Amino acid sequence: MRGSKVKKLSSLFGSAINKASKKSSVRSGADDTTLKQIVFALDSSAANTSSSENVDKTSKRLLKVSHKAACRSNKSVSSTSSQLALETLSAESQSINSVALKKKLTGEISSLLCGSTVPHPPSSSALSFVGSTVPESSNSSALSAPDDGESMEKVLDIPWLSNISHASVSEHRKEISRHKKQKWVFKNSQTHRFGRLVKMCAQKLGTEATLEVFGRLGRETGVKEYKALMEHCIQQARDSEDEEVSLHEIHKAFQLFRTMREQGFQIEEDIFASFFMYLIDMEMVEEFQFFNKIIQDENPGSVSRLGYYEMLLWIRVGDEGKVQELCNYIGLDNEGDRYSLAENYLLALCENDRLKEVMQLSEVMDITKVSSLHCAASIFKSLGRLLLENLAEKFILAFKTCEAGVENMSELIYYYATSMPNLAVEDAILKFKVLHEKLEVAPSSTSYEKLIVYCCDSLKVHAALDLVDQMFQLGLTLSFESLNSILRASEESCDLELVHPIYLLMRRHNLKPNGDTFRMMINLCVKMGDFQGAYKMLTDLEDWNLVPTSSMYNAIMAGYFRKKNIIGGLMVLKQMEYAGVKPDTKTFSFLIGNCECEEDIKKYYEEMQNAGVQVTKHIYMALINAYVNCGQYDKAKQVVFEQGIPVKNINEIKSALISALASSGQIADALKIYEEIKQDGCIVEPKAVLNLIDHIQTEGELSRLLELLGELNDLVMWFDGCVKVVLYCIRYKHLSSAVDLLKQLKDKDELATDSVLDQAFCQISEMESTDMEMGLDLLLAVKVELGLLPSRTSLDFLLSSCVNAKDPRSARLIYDEYQKAGFPYNILTFLRMYQVLLASGEHTSTKNMLKKIPQDDPHVRHVIMACKKVYGNSKSVKKK
Repeated sequence: MRGSKVKKLSSLFGSAINKASKKSSVRSGADDTTLKQIVFALDSSAANTSSSENVDKTSKRLLKVSHKAACRSNKSVSSTSSQLALETLSAESQSINSVALKKKLTGEISSLLCGSTVPHPPSSSALSFVGSTVPESSNSSALSAPDDGESMEKVLDIPWLSNISHASVSEHRKEISRHKKQKWVFKNSQTHRFGRLVKMCAQKLGTEATLEVFGRLGRETGVKEYKALMEHCIQQARDSEDEEVSLHEIHKAFQLFRTMREQGFQIEEDIFASFFMYLIDMEMVEEFQFFNKIIQDENPGSVSRLGYYEMLLWIRVGDEGKVQELCNYIGLDNEGDRYSLAENYLLALCENDRLKEVMQLSEVMDITKVSSLHCAASIFKSLGRLLLENLAEKFILAFKTCEAGVENMSELIYYYATSMPNLAVEDAILKFKVLHEKLEVAPSSTSYEKLIVYCCDSLKVHAALDLVDQMFQLGLTLSFESLNSILRASEESCDLELVHPIYLLMRRHNLKPNGDTFRMMINLCVKMGDFQGAYKMLTDLEDWNLVPTSSMYNAIMAGYFRKKNIIGGLMVLKQMEYAGVKPDTKTFSFLIGNCECEEDIKKYYEEMQNAGVQVTKHIYMALINAYVNCGQYDKAKQVVFEQGIPVKNINEIKSALISALASSGQIADALKIYEEIKQDGCIVEPKAVLNLIDHIQTEGELSRLLELLGELNDLVMWFDGCVKVVLYCIRYKHLSSAVDLLKQLKDKDELATDSVLDQAFCQISEMESTDMEMGLDLLLAVKVELGLLPSRTSLDFLLSSCVNAKDPRSARLIYDEYQKAGFPYNILTFLRMYQVLLASGEHTSTKNMLKKIPQDDPHVRHVIMACKKVYGNSKSVKKK
């Protein structure tokens, strides 16, 4: 496949390079309207907002024509998808009201870029009390779609790339920055929305049409847009199994490169990095060299970084001659620019643990001239993985003679010690200390804090606390970020009781925490049930000149509600009032979610509105849970149709509705909503899927459960779902399906399979059936089909099942399995076998087994007496 890709792609590149770039002529105003109609048609939800049937039909027709035009683009490189789509759409757009479409365009772009809301018809029942108590005004806009047409039009006027002269670039950038700060709050979510917009446009129209769409919207295309489109093309090429499709996508990425060059953009590493990594992964040597030459010509300053990717390429394709050639080239002269190239070669070699070449370059390079800590850290990580301690010591000693590298020596030792393979956390800490003493390097606060985070990542909280003590003994300072890492690790490792020694350590060394530190400590106390300790920390806030926050009180309130202590939760609300702390969204979500009647729901919702608290997804979820708890299922369903729900949250809120309905036994309604989400092409939250699996436990639902299990992509979630489905299969005797799932589980995590098998055999022991066939068949499948030995726990459960079934024959088979699996018999094994024989009425065998049981322990004698009392009069039972 690689050879064919080289020929076909090279020919495409050649034809593209030979073509003269053609500038697009200025189109008429009708074409501008057409492009806006295309953008409006991108989102399927636009059909719900249309106020004209004619516009609905036309939009659908535009999408259909655009799709056909895009398909035809595969037949001819010279006639792109965007050109065909635009030419066809030009004839279709004459009858469309441009004014109406402009308004709809504004709404759709606002939805994607600004996080505006999905317009829905007003609810008639879910939040009917809102309309009766709160007048429609600016204060109650939380549940209504905002009118941001005017602001959106102003925002669209802001250029993404300026055409002004270079002399006034700096001043103009400052002006635009001030203007953006007044209009927008740029967050990660906005970057995500922009990526969604680019992806949607690229999928519907193609890359060239997408660029033209942005231009018609009044924003010129900049580096950010090109980068997003290029990454989309590369991802499409990676995902496709069709060679022709991959070649076509890569060719489109090349066209974007060419367009950027024509427009005068400098192609930096953040643009070409993902493209080069694709070529390297696909082992496309000729294509790599082709692009390498282009970028070197356009950006000579990138030659050193290009050397990094070139070395990765030859390592990937296994061309040892080329790898050695590059190393020899550096060996001749490593001064000036060539040293920077040598550094990038060494970085690529270290990342791939090329021991021979790393040793070769280390002999001719001055490690103290490495330009960045990132590069030096990669080198020391590789030395740790390769166990090159002598070389690491040599480099550290070299840094000691150089002022620039002295401050980083302790960090480099950390990178070496923590990268050594198969080393326990305690051993890595010991190696860290030994190297500091041996090389006479003073440890730094930064390296110790990295070591603390390393311990926390491995949930070794006690080791992290020991390091904190050592830091204070050495006179080093500890940041509150490191303290917060220890608290988070304590929660994850369930070492909740460590909050008290951490708090004492904080007071003893007069550490200055922040509000988040106290919130986590209060949360740990609450999870332990130590509400008194949590309140004590609230009163101690004054010692650090900190004020209590709503999040601290929310942690206590959540603890009471988890314990179903409604009075305690409401008491926290009163204490917030006394302390002058205003409740926030989380506070009201807890209060509403734990309401036991509709009157309380209405009461707290009105209080929230009066307090001016914003309605978030947590409030909508709380309303759903509250209505379900009150048995008002129809009102719970109506919540998802309320105006004001952001587009990005609608699926999460619908998933919460699925979970709530499933938990309350409304499985049919939950499945109906699940199907609606799937039909819309959206993804149901994994927690909702797990909740469905957990509550669909009636016979005849195996196919449905397997379908739901297939929806879980996260390994942890899939494991939880797999356990539930396996137990379902055992309960209803679907042995083959259970074994198939166990095979999948073994492929993903063999160690976890033993735990699931123990649960399966436990379920068999608890079943009312006295037939041992299921248990013995599963035991055989474990040995033959899975190739595993049963655990002692599984055999113990099977032997217990024989007691209920009064089946001595099966018991003897299982008894022999202990020895086959390498487990010596113990007192519990003898006692279970004694129970089986006694219950089956085999008195002779019972007496023989009784002689094997040591009776020194009074508990053992008590069990024997109880067995005689229960089964002493049993008659012999014969089984086939």
